[in-house]
Amino acid sequence: MSPRRASVNEEMRRRSQERIMRATVELVDKQGYAGTTLADIAEHAGLARGLVSYYFAGKHLLLQSAVHREMHLHLAAELDRLPEDASPDTRLACAVDAILGFALAHPRLMRSHLALILDPDSGAFVQDPEQQRLGALLQGVLHGRGSADPAADHAVLRSSLMGGCIGVLLPGAETPLVPIRADLFARYGLAWELGTPPQPQPPPGFRPTGAAVDRC
Repeated sequence: MSPRRASVNEEMRRRSQERIMRATVELVDKQGYAGTTLADIAEHAGLARGLVSYYFAGKHLLLQSAVHREMHLHLAAELDRLPEDASPDTRLACAVDAILGFALAHPRLMRSHLALILDPDSGAFVQDPEQQRLGALLQGVLHGRGSADPAADHAVLRSSLMGGCIGVLLPGAETPLVPIRADLFARYGLAWELGTPPQPQPPPGFRPTGAAVDRC
């Protein structure tokens, strides 16, 4: 029997990694980071325990990759729903709403993700391929809006979105979505009506400066 081609092996690796990341998201979303072991993830993915450690150097790195992948898939799907002629402001508004919406839909998962990123003892923020795909998508949105340095502007946007996610998820001191969204939209000069507003009217004091309206 001839050995498998390299392309076949690569596809098998990709599928195994995706199964592991999907299992990680599902389990941490349900039972938390501390309550999820690598053995649990392997069993849920239907793979050998050793494969998890082979592909990912630790549970904290696996969670980062898994969450970045899930956020990328969610953001890509939301942007794909827009009409082809959607304005740059509409695309950015959609991106902001998509990330905040993902955080609110997966609070346990995102709290674990953010806690690990902010904990110096667990490592650092890892710019792995999954994070890079998410970053490239956001940089594309910023480039379409006229950014002269999408990479630098993406770093600022990423920090702003992370702060917004922390605001809506901070245990015991959660800030409602409306003021968090209003702050981000005002910061980037986006009209309240763009994207998917959580309420028809903006909060008092909000000054929209966006242009055309398309729905996410």
